[in-house]
Amino acid sequence: MGTAVLSGLVLAVALALPSVALENGLALTPPMGWLAWERFRCNVDCREDPRNCISETLFYEMADRLAEDGWRDLGYKYINIDDCWSAKQRDAAGRLVPDPERFPRGIKALADYVHARGLKLGIYGDLGILTCGGYPGTTLDRVEQDAQTFAEWGVDMLKLDGCYSSGEEQAKGYPEMARALNATGRPIVYSCSWPAYQGGLPPKVNYTILAEVCNLWRNYDDIQDSWDSVLSILDWFFANQDVLQPVAGPGHWNDPDMLIIGNFGLSYEQSRSQMALWTVMAAPLLMSTDLRTISPSAKEILQNRLMIQINQDPLGIQGRRIVKEKSHIEVFLRPLSQAASALVFFSRRTDMPFVYTTSLAKLHFPEDAVYEVQDVYSGKIISGLKTEDSFSVVINPTGVVMWYLSPTALPAQPWHVVRQQAPGAGFRPVLL
Repeated sequence: MGTAVLSGLVLAVALALPSVALENGLALTPPMGWLAWERFRCNVDCREDPRNCISETLFYEMADRLAEDGWRDLGYKYINIDDCWSAKQRDAAGRLVPDPERFPRGIKALADYVHARGLKLGIYGDLGILTCGGYPGTTLDRVEQDAQTFAEWGVDMLKLDGCYSSGEEQAKGYPEMARALNATGRPIVYSCSWPAYQGGLPPKVNYTILAEVCNLWRNYDDIQDSWDSVLSILDWFFANQDVLQPVAGPGHWNDPDMLIIGNFGLSYEQSRSQMALWTVMAAPLLMSTDLRTISPSAKEILQNRLMIQINQDPLGIQGRRIVKEKSHIEVFLRPLSQAASALVFFSRRTDMPFVYTTSLAKLHFPEDAVYEVQDVYSGKIISGLKTEDSFSVVINPTGVVMWYLSPTALPAQPWHVVRQQAPGAGFRPVLL
C-alpha cells in the first residue's frame, strides 16, 4: 500500500475516533493554553492584592500576553478560569453569576475579548453542592441550566470538578453534563475530574465510558509547585501505564495536571523534564504561571516548537516508559506519525551528570533502520544513526535529554501498525 494511501487511512482513523467523545469533534490533539489555579489559587482579595486576585483584570491581562507574546501562534489558545470566580449565591432565576466586584463586565464580555484575540475561554464548575472553594456547585437538577449559561456566555471549555458529590451523583452527573453541553449546540471541550475522585483506576473507573463522555480527564492528585509533586504524578502515571496508555487518543486524553514551569518550585533542569515528560505522555499543555513576568528561560522551554509539534502529533498515541535502570535512568518512548518517534532519557539522580550508553536496538527499534535524530532542546542533529549503533547521552541530575527520530531508511520487512498497546505487550515505534 502506498504511503499516501496509508497516510489517508491514518487520518481517517484519527478523524473517526473522536465521534464517540462527546460527539463534538473537539480536542483532536491535547488542548494547550493557560489555567489560573496552580499559580493564583483562590486569591479573592482584590483590595490587598489587585494584581494577583481572581478577577477579570487577571484574565484580560493573561489574554493579552497569550495573544502578543507568541503563545497563541504556537497553539496555546485556551485561557481558563478556575474556581472562585462566581458570586456566593445564584441569581433570582437560579443562574450562576460572576462575582460583581471582581468581574463587573461579566463573563460574556471577557469571552468576547478573548475571542477577538484569536483565543478561547475556559471556565470552571463543580458537580456537587459547592465547588472545592466553597462557591455554588452544579447539583444534578442544575446541569442543563449551567450548560446553557456557559454556552450563552461564549465559553469554549468546561472543567467540571467533583467536590461535595457522591460516587453515584458523579456517575449520573458527568455523562449528563456531556449531553447538556452537546444540546447547547456550542462546541465546548469537556474536562472531567471524575476519575480523580474514584482513585483513577478500574474497576471503579471505566475508561471506555469515560472516553465516550469526556475530552480530557484528571486521573490523579492536583499538582503542587514542587519537584516532589511532579515525581509523584509521574510515578503514578507510569506505574499504571498499562491501564492509562491505551485509553488516550484524539478527542480523549489523560490529564496529569498543569505545567508549573515558570513558578518557584522547579529548577531549570526539572522544568525541562516536566515539559518533555508531559509531551511524551500526550498530556494537555495547560500552563499555570504568571505570563506577565515569566523568565526568558521558562518561556524558551514552553515555546519550544519541536516539543509542541511532538505533543500535538495527530496520531495521538500516549508514550510509555520502556526502560528503568538501576542507575536511576529511565527511558520513555512515544510513537509519532510518519514513522517518527520521541525518546526521553530521564535522570532521577541528584549527584552529577550521568553518561548513559545504549542503542536503538536495545530500545526495540526495528533492525536495519536508519534515523536522523534531532535533540529537541539543543537542536543538534545526528545523521545516519543505525539501529545497531551504540550511542551515549549525558543527562544532568533531575534532567532529560529528548530526541526526535525520523527514519531516513526503513527495514525491508515493515512492522505491523500499532495503534494501542494491550497490557504487557511490547511497545515499539510505529511504522506507517
